[in-house]
Amino acid sequence: MNIGLVALIVLFIVIVLGFWKKMNVGLLAISATVILGFIADISAKEIIKGFSGSMFMTLLGIMFLFSVVQKSGALENLMKRVVGKLGRFVWFIPILMYLTGYVISAVGPGCVPALVLVAAISIPIAKQTGYNPIMLMLIGDSATYAGRFTAITPEGVLVTQLMGDQGITGVLMPLVINATVVTIVLSIIFYVAYKGYKVKTDVNKIVLTKAEPFTLKQYFALGGIVALVVGILVLNINVGLAGFLIASVLLLFNVVTEKEALSGIGWNTIILVCGVGVLMNVVISTGGITILANALSSIMVPFTAASITGLTAGIMSWFSSTLGVVLPTLLPTIGTIVENVGGVSAVEILSVVAITSSFAGFSPASTVGAIMMSSCASDEKYKEMDQSKMFMELFLWSVFCVIFITVIALTGVFGIIA
Repeated sequence: MNIGLVALIVLFIVIVLGFWKKMNVGLLAISATVILGFIADISAKEIIKGFSGSMFMTLLGIMFLFSVVQKSGALENLMKRVVGKLGRFVWFIPILMYLTGYVISAVGPGCVPALVLVAAISIPIAKQTGYNPIMLMLIGDSATYAGRFTAITPEGVLVTQLMGDQGITGVLMPLVINATVVTIVLSIIFYVAYKGYKVKTDVNKIVLTKAEPFTLKQYFALGGIVALVVGILVLNINVGLAGFLIASVLLLFNVVTEKEALSGIGWNTIILVCGVGVLMNVVISTGGITILANALSSIMVPFTAASITGLTAGIMSWFSSTLGVVLPTLLPTIGTIVENVGGVSAVEILSVVAITSSFAGFSPASTVGAIMMSSCASDEKYKEMDQSKMFMELFLWSVFCVIFITVIALTGVFGIIA
């Protein structure tokens, strides 16, 4: 059997095993690569090459800095202040949730930390205003799916590298624009579906949580975010190295302790992304990705290319991580698909893959859906909600979003900005 095909099959076996046994796919991927190395006579040196040092440093640098910022309480305090200033305008609450999810995701932490913050504030705001907490979380979490692809997030870094390896550049801005439009449209659908327009809470009865005054350490932490953005956009400093530098300076000023900072780093995500990269390097070098790309493109025409790839991404995301598995697996196929099919742009396929796989995460079997359910279950008022019904509700929203985006992709709208 073709070793590239074997490597591709191993990749999908690893994904299924990770989902079934609830193990970190990165760990399984590295182990599987060792076995493949024996089968295909690939040296240890070549296998280790697949562990991207630059990706590791970038992810670690970003997460290190934002662990410091989050542990300082600066973002949470800032969020409370925004809610306190604008929250009395009840009609504005869904918009506020969207903006909060978008901004917190976009300024560096990426999707998962922003998802946790959105869930944390959705429950108290829902209790104070009368909005459905699931609606608020769906809207806020949708926004994180657009904000997650800026240049200073782990997702943005990954997309830039994987597309750049294929000689495809300048994709982040069109991706963010496409994702923003889709998330706004779906947020409106959520608002209408849950009849958010019927909420007429008496603003005089709303008691919003007051934020404590910013401490000097929190000002330093927020200044660190500003410094990161300036360093990247103005001084053109590597985002990971800039994160390390700024985080280290903040530690010197005792913004948080070193132990606190290190405990907040998403080590599981780093191992997931870099571990899958080791296996993906073998899959690519043995021709496995070419086989996958050719198989997908063989059933595509320009009209259906983005939709088929996007649907594949959505289905994969129901059983695995967008950041750790779906993007590393499918983005390397885009260059070949564009070349084989023709009449479709890389930005178009990238947008559908990234957005569809993100929204598939509403499934309770995924991180986002699980966070939503646990947030409701941990609250005195909402813990009585039927968990089985909520599970099905979130899963159906996940299916709806995947189908909705896939159908929209047939119009070619994602290729307008390229």
